[in-house]
Amino acid sequence: MAEAFKEQIGDQAVARIAKAAGLGRAFVRAARRGLDELELKARVRHIAAALHEHLPADFGTAVAQLVDGLPSALPSAEGVASGFWLWPLCQYVEEFGLDEPELALDAMHALTQRFSCEFAIRPYIESHSERTFARLHRWVEDPSLHVRRLVSEGTRPLLPWGRRLTALQKDPAPVIPLLDRLRDDPEEYVRRSVANHLNDISKGHPELVVDLAKAWLRDGQQTRERLVRHALRTLVKQGYVPALRALGIAAPRLEADLKLTPRRATIGGAIELKITLRSKAGKRQRLVIDYAVHHRRQNGTLSPKVFKWSTRELGKGEEFTLTKRHSLRPVTTRRYYPGKHAVELLVNGESFGRCEFDLRA
Repeated sequence: MAEAFKEQIGDQAVARIAKAAGLGRAFVRAARRGLDELELKARVRHIAAALHEHLPADFGTAVAQLVDGLPSALPSAEGVASGFWLWPLCQYVEEFGLDEPELALDAMHALTQRFSCEFAIRPYIESHSERTFARLHRWVEDPSLHVRRLVSEGTRPLLPWGRRLTALQKDPAPVIPLLDRLRDDPEEYVRRSVANHLNDISKGHPELVVDLAKAWLRDGQQTRERLVRHALRTLVKQGYVPALRALGIAAPRLEADLKLTPRRATIGGAIELKITLRSKAGKRQRLVIDYAVHHRRQNGTLSPKVFKWSTRELGKGEEFTLTKRHSLRPVTTRRYYPGKHAVELLVNGESFGRCEFDLRA
């Protein structure tokens, strides 16, 4: 069984931090006290508090002591997980350096080359926006791929495990020039972060991301197609037509037949979908085949959720049939309510038929 992430912030991590920071037994005792009872992020905060207690009171002196004891910078994206034990140091800078932003950003520049400061930089973006963005604009040209990635990853509005950057979620304009400068970074590690960042933005500003994707694809850089596809993945899954068109997926020319059985289903059971698609085009077509289940809400309205099905090519005069079983078993993210539901066939983002079914308890 794989080791839980929180176990990487345990006694061994405390010992390594003590050695790197030049701290003795008093720090080790304080950092280990009650650590086993805590979950991952609480462990990180607990050790950061112990660092604050035992490092010099002057933040500049303290971070200089921390940086001096750091291991060698990672030369590539490989081995990033080996620096997991350094997370409490990043947390220390995040929590206790806000009054000294220049010193804190200097420390992040060093730390992120061993373990990402993508969480630590977020309060600085909020509290010292102008100063932090000035650094980010310099860091896009940094020799370290980890520093360049921090520019994108640290500013993601919806970074997993990180606090939301609501101002950038509302208005992503400040980060677009940064992403534009990183789109052709020589490292896939950096470009992947740019794609994930755009995917975050697409959840609130789909038109902006599609327009940006089309502009980037027009320039013809080969590496950008992979980046753009990853950036548009949520919009594609939702069947957002402008995103599909940006990727060259044209409006389909076909006839479709959708069948659904049974028409009376039970919660916990399943339904089966069967479709037949017949080409009406004079050339081969690339088809992205999805379906939306219009779930009944508690108030009686229907709410669609799109599910991926298949990607196929259909030649002139050809047809094919697909079947799929769709489970109606309740899950933690979805509760089923009895009543009328519907399934809608979507091909390249366009509707090609809808069937209703009655769901019973």
